[in-house]
Amino acid sequence: MSELDKGAIEAVRDLALDSDAIAVTQVSTPDGMTVPVVAVYSGEGKGHGVLDMAVVADAWRTKPKRREGRAMALTLASFVELVNRHKDSNSAIFADIFAPSPSLTAVIDYHMLSGDPRFGRHRVGYAWPVSDEWRAWLTVDGKPLEQLVFAQFLEDHIADLSSPAADEKDYFEDKMQTTFGLPNQIAQLSRGLTIHVDSVVSEANVLQSGEGQIKFEESHKGADGKPLKVPGLFMLSIPLFFGGELARVPVRLRYRKAGGRIVWSFNLYRPRDYVRNALEADLGKVKDETSLPLYEGSPEA
Repeated sequence: MSELDKGAIEAVRDLALDSDAIAVTQVSTPDGMTVPVVAVYSGEGKGHGVLDMAVVADAWRTKPKRREGRAMALTLASFVELVNRHKDSNSAIFADIFAPSPSLTAVIDYHMLSGDPRFGRHRVGYAWPVSDEWRAWLTVDGKPLEQLVFAQFLEDHIADLSSPAADEKDYFEDKMQTTFGLPNQIAQLSRGLTIHVDSVVSEANVLQSGEGQIKFEESHKGADGKPLKVPGLFMLSIPLFFGGELARVPVRLRYRKAGGRIVWSFNLYRPRDYVRNALEADLGKVKDETSLPLYEGSPEA
């Protein structure tokens, strides 16, 4: 071999080592898929690597390869409409109704009934928004309240009250051994307590009828001096969730004498039961209007 030939060969070798070499090949996955890959050699001492063709191809897509993401509906009606727009025969809905913030999640691309898996990445969510009325009553539930705060709260929320139906009146008065107050009676109580806010309590007792009776030492002009009658119960009629149906929730009215003052409290009757009833009614609507299976729990992550 001549020096020229030897020099030419070395020059070709050096040129090859300095240049990028690319090879397209295919790799088989354990589940039988064939995936194209690109092997890149960047010359001696410059390293090498493998390119994922999917990453390269994604930059040139005119549309996504699959639907994914999570839409959040602000109303139950919108949740149903979104689910009906995207669902297929394998979609499923999950309800987490025991959480502090109950919610719904529809998994549009849920695993197939045949057993074939799917990604589960296309979802529609809904979180029940607590109504302003229900939130206000939950805030004061069971808490001791000074007389003025108590009276002002009653006055501000008198529109939430309703008269009990005959069956409600009979059931709860017998169960709790006390009497229901009508909205106008509660309003009168609120005004009477405001008048006597600085008065000293001389007597506070429970009558045989189940009503309470409070006497104040008169200190305000315009007060008639008669004892105030305090019903032991009243009925709320409010939506528990924004845009939801009205729920009828009994409230126990309690007070205790503390020296010359009265401390008051509201006690909602089994609030979790009423929340559960409202949620179950909504779940029934969702199941009927989407015709999809509904499970109480959470989907796979």
